Amino acid sequence: METIKLTETELAVLNVIKEKPLTSFQILKQIDSINMILVLYSIMDELKGKGMVKSFVSDNVKYHCAC
Repeated sequence: METIKLTETELAVLNVIKEKPLTSFQILKQIDSINMILVLYSIMDELKGKGMVKSFVSDNVKYHCAC
């Protein structure tokens, strides 16, 4: 079994969205170490590639949740 290594910022994002799905803006407001939305999008892409995050759309709003 392969161990997945996560950065502190990736762990922070996962900890924020593990309780309930949030929008990108809600995640950005809760994590002080991420100050730009493009940085958050890069982190989300990395986490999706590792199979740790899923996204869905509800009422035309995109939410992210931990798998």
